[in-house]
Amino acid sequence: MNPLFFGKRSVSIVLALAAVFAAGAAPAQPPERPYRITEQRQPCTDYDPMRRPFFGDLHVHTAFSQDASTQGTRNTPRDAYRFARGEAVGLQPYDAKGRPLRRLKLARPLDFAAVTDHAEQLGEVRVCNTPELPGYGSFMCRLYRWWPRAAFYLMNMRSCNSLDPKRFGFCGNEGRRCLDAALTQWQEIQAAAEGAYDRTEACSFTTFVGYEWSASPNTNNLHRNVIFRNERVTRLPISYYEANTPEKLWRQLRRECLDRGDGCELVTIPHNSNLSGGLMFQTVQSDGSPFTAEYARERNRFEPLAEIMQHKGDSECMFGAGNEDELCGFEKLPYDNFRAEFFPSLFPSPPKPADFVRNALESGLSEAERLGTNPFKYGLIASTDTHLGTPGAVDERNHVGHGGAGVPADKRVPPGLPDNLEFNPGGLAVLWAEENTRDALFAAMKRREAYGTSGPRIVVRLFGGWTYPADMCDSRSFVETGYAEGVPMGSDLPPPPSPGLTPRFAVWAQQDVGTANEPGTPLQRIQIIKGWLDANGTHSRVYDVAGDPHSNAGVDPLTCETFGEGYPELCTVWTDPDFDPRQRAFYYARVIENPTCRWSAYICNAHGVNCADPSTIGEGLAPCCSPDHQWSIQERAWTSPIWYVPRTQQGAAR
Repeated sequence: MNPLFFGKRSVSIVLALAAVFAAGAAPAQPPERPYRITEQRQPCTDYDPMRRPFFGDLHVHTAFSQDASTQGTRNTPRDAYRFARGEAVGLQPYDAKGRPLRRLKLARPLDFAAVTDHAEQLGEVRVCNTPELPGYGSFMCRLYRWWPRAAFYLMNMRSCNSLDPKRFGFCGNEGRRCLDAALTQWQEIQAAAEGAYDRTEACSFTTFVGYEWSASPNTNNLHRNVIFRNERVTRLPISYYEANTPEKLWRQLRRECLDRGDGCELVTIPHNSNLSGGLMFQTVQSDGSPFTAEYARERNRFEPLAEIMQHKGDSECMFGAGNEDELCGFEKLPYDNFRAEFFPSLFPSPPKPADFVRNALESGLSEAERLGTNPFKYGLIASTDTHLGTPGAVDERNHVGHGGAGVPADKRVPPGLPDNLEFNPGGLAVLWAEENTRDALFAAMKRREAYGTSGPRIVVRLFGGWTYPADMCDSRSFVETGYAEGVPMGSDLPPPPSPGLTPRFAVWAQQDVGTANEPGTPLQRIQIIKGWLDANGTHSRVYDVAGDPHSNAGVDPLTCETFGEGYPELCTVWTDPDFDPRQRAFYYARVIENPTCRWSAYICNAHGVNCADPSTIGEGLAPCCSPDHQWSIQERAWTSPIWYVPRTQQGAAR
């Protein structure tokens, strides 16, 4: 059975009957939306009050970003949106006339996307590429064009990686030349988003205007993607030059957007906490002072979501250091800042628990107890962080690399691997919404009814309540019951209707159905991850709640042939056996697929690499035989948590 579609079917029957009785009457009006309408557009024909999953990518770079352009990327924001909608775009290498010699196309278009080019050096890139602009002939711009790899390092050291970022002299007095050039780029980004946004009743594709604030003090990543609700945005992207701490960023965004009074709204989404050197979720402010209640409220308002997975690794959790969750070993980088990536022997910096989202969720329980507001109340998404302008390019079988801090685009030429071995194709953001519009999707972000996948289009629902029936999975009204008697992912559990009850969680997942040429992979199991706070601090535990944790399913790494049984869908109603009503807690679901080959294994096998025979290890293929090479993976999805607050503290501490 499929509760997602049973819920939709019952609504469809009601609408169909209403249409029969309304025959000959005036055209039916669209249903009243449960969120504010802030834009002019046609109502969607396809509207589902029980909500549907929309798949997208909220972390996309193009040739407008310095790190993408210095590594050979030529795709523009318009190209990126064309790609997301299912059109082919060009990739390196190019011929003598600048025509791409290879192209890439998504097997399945996305539902939504946001181009998030770096705010830092947005204008500098334009100046260095535009002969008629003053500054084009400067030394740094010549270096940018003649030796782009050197420019990549030098330009980032002066801007994103510095504690005191400064613009280059070619930007002129107070940086006006580069600011003016950035305005042109920013207007083009907005125009590209508007041009690709489907405002018709078909609602086939949604765009968001956005950018990335790319602070990396001492090479520790504090980056945020800034996503605007509608076409009303700041005059210019607020960059690390203007706001060199997250607190200053939020303060300036409030002044230049939220407080303008014209409907400008936004969220900021932290990403790559695995590269933050422990700073992304530190429990002090940037100046070292403790969190205050107002700080917690402001962070909570600006940041409803965190990116748990992308091209540069998984940021969920870390195995070891008291954590025995072996599935935390998924797609981990061996370092936790950019300096350690580029100079590992000089600046070793192995990952630490504080770099990961689960640790932040646990810390949030402690801070909420102290402050009355949880500053780390994060819903979860994933995205790609592509630097090729290819949102949604997550196919392990056809990975072309994503650039950024990885292998430059102009170096991704077969037969070698197209990216650093530790990187991956990235993930997808999924939003549960009534329809595919900016207002509906943005409302889903704000209420945290969102989840992330490591690439597959797994569908997963998570509801929490107190009185869900044990046979809820057998009901045609699974979704209706989930909403009516409880709350969806991203929410707080309501107060129990009577004392002595234990929370119940209804979770349902369906495997990615795939395509005719590439069917999806069956599911292995569903887990519930619980975090809680007691007198001894914070803790977490993993519960297997559906499927088979001892499955014999697997994959032959030499052929990539899979074997063993799995599940097309899984569903259960789980009751927490260790519930203590006095303890703050959160619960999120993790859905695990059967094993499949990793992207690198597909390429190594396609080139006939046999690690026992050195003659088969061609140019660029030595990483195939690295002792660190993981030949197989288990793709997954992570839901946003559901939080429990003890009854005595509800209404005060969230």
